[in-house]
Amino acid sequence: MNNKEIIREITVINKLGIHARPSSMLVQIANQFEADLFVSHDGQDEVNAKSIMGVMMLAAGQGTKLQFRAVGPDSEELLDKIEQLINSKFNEE
Repeated sequence: MNNKEIIREITVINKLGIHARPSSMLVQIANQFEADLFVSHDGQDEVNAKSIMGVMMLAAGQGTKLQFRAVGPDSEELLDKIEQLINSKFNEE
């Protein structure tokens, strides 16, 4: 098994930040991949990005720099999809 690990920083750019709907969208994408995905910001402990409660507890507002860590064979593809989602402003604007 390929446990490739990739870390990527992505800034939240939508006005409302990562509230319930964006959290759900992020978790749905994360669960489509084999790789594990963890996220943190500002030195907080990492949370499992495949858990909606974990993602919502980040309380990541606009301008927050999130550190995503993906571990698994499809890590790069997963992070690309997450980055596309965040850069699309979660289709809210």
